[in-house]
Amino acid sequence: MLSQHVSELYKLDDWEEALHRSQDHPVLILKHSTTCPTSARAYREFMAFVGTNASDPRQPMDYHLVKVIENRPLSLHIAGETEVRHESPQVILLDQGKVVHHTSHGKVTKKRLLQWAQNPFG
Repeated sequence: MLSQHVSELYKLDDWEEALHRSQDHPVLILKHSTTCPTSARAYREFMAFVGTNASDPRQPMDYHLVKVIENRPLSLHIAGETEVRHESPQVILLDQGKVVHHTSHGKVTKKRLLQWAQNPFG
């Protein structure tokens, strides 16, 4: 179940809105497979990060989820537009309309996401 802070991207308009909002503050996207155990672990790490970070007003950020099986065309569109090869699980951090960080599989951890939030360009 998603938290009140995470919205699912279903269609191209949702993606375009998230990309636009990254002009104001960072946007973090989790590309998630609902059938993969590795993705389930990454989802838990992502949600743990959101639970910690969403309450910090000093670090405004939007949080989104794309289910890669259910929304494969959107997932592939994001890969093409960002020039980040599609993987799952995968997190992508956008700022000012650009990818500033991305990682996948076992590297999706709460600790890594906290580091990104504290220093998005580091």
